[in-house]
Amino acid sequence: MPNLLRYLFVLLLTFSGGIALAQDAPAAASSSAIAKPALTPVQTLTQLRAQLDDIKSSVDTKKPDVPLNDLRTSALAVQQQAEQLATSLSPQSTSLQTRLDVLGPAPVKGAPPESSELSTQRRQLTKTKTDLDGQIKQANSLGTEAAQLAVHVSELRRDQFQASLASRTATPFSRAFWVDPAQAFPDDLTREQHLNSSVADAVSTAWQPPNRISLILCLIVAVLLLTVGRWLIERALVQVTTNRMPAGHLRRSALAVTITLAYTLTVGLSAHFVYLALNWNDILSEDLDGLAQRLVRLVTFAAFMTGLGRAMLSIKRPSWRLPALSDDAAQRLRMFPWLLGGAAFLLGLLESINDAIGISLSASVATRGFISVLIGVLVADALIRLGKSRRAMLAAGEEPGQRPIWVGLVVAAAFISVGITLLGVASGYIAFAFFIARQMLWVGVILTALYLMMHLVDDIFDTVFAPKGRTGKRMQNSFGLPASALEQVGTVLSGVTRAILLIMAIAFVLAPFGAGPEELAGRIGTLLSGGSLGSLKIVPSNILGALLVFGIGLVVLRVIKRWLSEQLLPKTSFDLGMQNSVLTLLGYVGGVFVFVLALLELNVNLTSITWMASALSVGIGFGLQAIVQNFISGLILLAERPVKVGDWVSIGGVEGDIRRINVRATEIQMGDRSTMIVPNSQFITQNVRNVTLANAQGRVHITLPMPLDTDASKAREIILEVLNAHPSTLATPAPVVRLDNLDAGTMTFDCTAYVNSPRDVSAVKSDLLFETLDRLRDAKLPMTSPQSMIVHTLPAPLVNDDNRDDKD
Repeated sequence: MPNLLRYLFVLLLTFSGGIALAQDAPAAASSSAIAKPALTPVQTLTQLRAQLDDIKSSVDTKKPDVPLNDLRTSALAVQQQAEQLATSLSPQSTSLQTRLDVLGPAPVKGAPPESSELSTQRRQLTKTKTDLDGQIKQANSLGTEAAQLAVHVSELRRDQFQASLASRTATPFSRAFWVDPAQAFPDDLTREQHLNSSVADAVSTAWQPPNRISLILCLIVAVLLLTVGRWLIERALVQVTTNRMPAGHLRRSALAVTITLAYTLTVGLSAHFVYLALNWNDILSEDLDGLAQRLVRLVTFAAFMTGLGRAMLSIKRPSWRLPALSDDAAQRLRMFPWLLGGAAFLLGLLESINDAIGISLSASVATRGFISVLIGVLVADALIRLGKSRRAMLAAGEEPGQRPIWVGLVVAAAFISVGITLLGVASGYIAFAFFIARQMLWVGVILTALYLMMHLVDDIFDTVFAPKGRTGKRMQNSFGLPASALEQVGTVLSGVTRAILLIMAIAFVLAPFGAGPEELAGRIGTLLSGGSLGSLKIVPSNILGALLVFGIGLVVLRVIKRWLSEQLLPKTSFDLGMQNSVLTLLGYVGGVFVFVLALLELNVNLTSITWMASALSVGIGFGLQAIVQNFISGLILLAERPVKVGDWVSIGGVEGDIRRINVRATEIQMGDRSTMIVPNSQFITQNVRNVTLANAQGRVHITLPMPLDTDASKAREIILEVLNAHPSTLATPAPVVRLDNLDAGTMTFDCTAYVNSPRDVSAVKSDLLFETLDRLRDAKLPMTSPQSMIVHTLPAPLVNDDNRDDKD
């Protein structure tokens, strides 16, 4: 399941990145301009220096044909190669230094001379190491310079972006706005006809006999993918999610994601096959090939946008719809996925054609104004339809679902953006209006994809870590995790993954402002390099590693303890108390060992924390004395075992069964089922009565007074029969009935029997008394009747009427 999540997420972000490629020309040319690693480090450094100088020259001269984003990408590539070169040379320098250390320093004056071979070898090694250290310093200097240049280019790009947004033209309602496009129209038409002619020639060449078969086959495959293939794939996905996946929300989110990806892949592959049909044997020119590839990406992104909208609306399967949309609202919006996807494609298409033919600035401004108005009107129409649907529900007496606050904020932001877009076009700020319109599409796609992915992540972790699910039961059986802990792990993992998705979405949203994914990755890398706290280096990656080691160590320790408790210890001669002591001691020792491993992962020198032990010793002598005393007492209890789990003990007026011996205290379950927490030190310093320590047998003692005229032999025989007949009394030692005393017309029988456990004494004694009284009554052997009554007068609140004993 995690592999599925990672795969879907990568695909989703890949297709989401299509619009960024559509908005800005790809930096493939500049990236390929970075030289490959040469045979020698010197040649590589020379080429990297030349590339960095070229980038500086382009930045200083402000060449209009080179985008600043491409220059920044090239500078970052130079930085990366320089850092890689320095990293690869460092082990060689270390190896040379080791060899020099083995040779030792040159002999001083007055010392015996060394051999010429040894001197020559030392000089060669020293020269080689000096040259290598110089190359490493030069590479590090190049990397630093390239990083600073990338930051400078980012600032220039940000300034250029802000300046372009602030530019103003004539309003579309004035004559001046249309005069320039009309004057430039003949030249723009000529450029467009040249492009059309190039495309027609390419199509004609592709139709020639050497390429005709491949053209036809590729077009057939594209048509089949768009029609039959897409229908079959979506049908198969519905069958798989309905019949093969466990019931729950995961089926809905998984189906929405897979339908989005299936629609994107089928349409994108169809566009790619059309591109292959025209360029099967690389017959397209370089310009046409770049334009065709850009159009394929545009079609793929438009398909992703459309498929995402279809998955969200879920017209054919309303019960599987993820957002809280009514059927009426979904029906009102059913055409908008195609309309908005078409608008996104049209936006990218016009921009691509304008760049390809070098259209005039006035015509570019006019087309951007048209696109801005089109997108603004479409978004406004969608918002109005949603409002009408909500009002229709209220008029019908239905209460619309309570929508989250963030949905209301998004709707409000969409209304404001539409107003800014239309107002910007009307007032002549077309560049700003075009930017807002394009951002509405971009942010809308990112938010929708984020909403879908968060639902998918949440549903995956809920299903995997559900205590009653198949995977959850396996984890509980394998690791011994309680249901609550399993749910907590799923919640934490879901929250962390959702936070990562949110950060990535913010990075993509901020990409046009110069704070995109690359900037975010650079800042995160700087943050992860860490800082220092005194002599301790604080590195986030080390902290994460320590947490990982600590978590894995605890899991391994838990698995070992579970194996011992269920597999090994039950097969030994240890009793239950000894087994519990072994497991508890193992838990203490293993926990300390795991903690030490986590400290080592943090690169903490264990000898450096001795001062902490010294400082804590003062506190131990005062405030922590009782805690340490109880801890040591707990270890003594586990090792010496004067009491153990399962023993029946009495200490300080507390009597009951020991259920658990913890680090600080011991849990005793009393007769009323309550639990008493007793500090461990009391078991060491006080008198403890352990009923089950030496002999686990219980003794049942009964005293029976009878009149002197009773047949003593017959009474003794009946009582012995009752004692021997009870299933819980032991044959060895055998029950005993003795005539204990003769006094005041009464003889007293002293009856004793033994049972397996002291805990059974009370119940067995009650059974024996009931049975003995019945047998004596049947044999006409009366018990001694009371001769006098003694009445004890007690205060009213302390008298219990149900338990008052009246004696004569």
